[in-house]
Amino acid sequence: MDATKRAIFLRKIHLFYGLTDDQLIAIAEKVTEVSFDTDDTILQQGVVGDSLYLIYSGGVRVFLQGNGREKELATLVSGDYVGEMELFTGGARSATVVAREPTLLLRISKQDFDEILKTYPSIKPNMDISIASRKLARKKRFKWLRPDEVVYLIARKNKFYLLQVLILPVLSLFIPAFLFFWSWLAQSTAASAFGMLTLVAAFGWIAWRALDWGNDYYLVTNQRVVWLEKVIGLYDSRTEAPLAEILSVGVETDMLGRILEHGDVIVRTFVGEIKFRHMHHPQQAAHMVEEYWHRTEQVSEQAEKEAFKTALRQRLGLLEPTQEEQEPPKEAQKTVTQKPNFLKAIIINLFRQRIEEGDTITYRKHWFVLVKHTFLPSTLLILLLGITVVRLYNFATSPDGTRSLGTFDVTIPLLMILVLGWWIYQYIDWANDIFRVTSDQIYDIDRKPLGTEERRAAPLDNILGTRYERIGFFGYILNFGTVYIDVGSSQFAFEGVLDPALVQSDVDRRRLKRISSKKAAEHIIERERMADWMAAYHQNVDEFRRDEEFKNTKPKNE
Repeated sequence: MDATKRAIFLRKIHLFYGLTDDQLIAIAEKVTEVSFDTDDTILQQGVVGDSLYLIYSGGVRVFLQGNGREKELATLVSGDYVGEMELFTGGARSATVVAREPTLLLRISKQDFDEILKTYPSIKPNMDISIASRKLARKKRFKWLRPDEVVYLIARKNKFYLLQVLILPVLSLFIPAFLFFWSWLAQSTAASAFGMLTLVAAFGWIAWRALDWGNDYYLVTNQRVVWLEKVIGLYDSRTEAPLAEILSVGVETDMLGRILEHGDVIVRTFVGEIKFRHMHHPQQAAHMVEEYWHRTEQVSEQAEKEAFKTALRQRLGLLEPTQEEQEPPKEAQKTVTQKPNFLKAIIINLFRQRIEEGDTITYRKHWFVLVKHTFLPSTLLILLLGITVVRLYNFATSPDGTRSLGTFDVTIPLLMILVLGWWIYQYIDWANDIFRVTSDQIYDIDRKPLGTEERRAAPLDNILGTRYERIGFFGYILNFGTVYIDVGSSQFAFEGVLDPALVQSDVDRRRLKRISSKKAAEHIIERERMADWMAAYHQNVDEFRRDEEFKNTKPKNE
């Protein structure tokens, strides 16, 4: 391909963000094309790197090799790149890259790359944020990421922000310093001991601030944007939105931020904003979000075009129907699961907080919520039971005829029955307050024992965004919190559920599956309709042409 075509491709990649068309063409002239077949090794782990590769078409697998095993890191496609880290470090390749299909790469040698950076220093921040993101992604792996999900951007708040939050803790070190000085002057043991306590507290404050800074992450994957926020022992949340629901991406900076290249990246979605606060190189980060957002749209459009071509070829008899279309779907094989006996099933389900049956998942509130609601009746039951045991012991050990049951002894069992009824009421109230996710809807059901029932439902298609929070010491330690689900102008709150991150993933997974299935069905109907029209036109075009020719050759007086 010529340099202009290469330059058009380079413009789509954030590494070259900020360059003019002439500058991109100048770089494109230094690029060489390299082709690889399926399973060909492109980069070998442990070999010194000397080139940057841009994936023009096809795709590659990136994995680590060690102890005779492979650990897959990512699957990259057109528009991605590999080999950039070693051009800066000069070290060996940190992973192996293999073509997973016929792949065309654009290669930039280290010598040309160094010359490009020297000629166009404005793209250095693009490289910096990419390399920092790749390094952090290798160190930090999140369990909630889906198997087919690739992390393109991962970042923390900038280090200047860390210095800001450490100012007060560092200044607090003057307090123990003063106390130690005072204890030396006054020969006071108390001042020395108090100084030691404040010194430990100050260093603890510094360590806590540093760890807290390192626990917040901003991510952009091939499927969504994510903001992770955690305050150690107190708070934990994950806010996210699919790439397809992004409306715009912006940057906010102040005067100091513009000087130091710090600022906020604002990702606006249908339900609000996701702010990547205090980011280094915010303009470059915003451009990365935009790139992957638009890439998602382009991939969807391209897939639809290919599906339309296939449908049209089938209508014209140029392509045989696929095996799936020729054969009726087979009935899924049923798996028989041995159910536990009735008593065991009752015991198992008595305090279960997550019940999965087919495509339906039912959540109860965390057992800690049950403990809070039943704390008073449980305390009274234990107290009454203790009194009963003591009274029975006294009755059994007293001489015959000197002890008899009184009104108090009869009242205690009655009180125990009433308190037990209270406890059972609280348990049923806890067990009846459930949240449910099915293949097409979410439910929030609150049913009072012997009372009213409130039921809210919403289709999965109408969900605009989700987030979760774990607040407080117990919420963090015991891993429970609230999942907020935005549906139009209203909001569902799955309160006090176990492992809110898992609940959020359950909702998002079913929602994406539902939307994907619905869109696929709509696209198939529209595609088939358009294919029928296009096929009908193609099959009659010769007849239309003959009619046109006959009309043109017909004498004017006839």
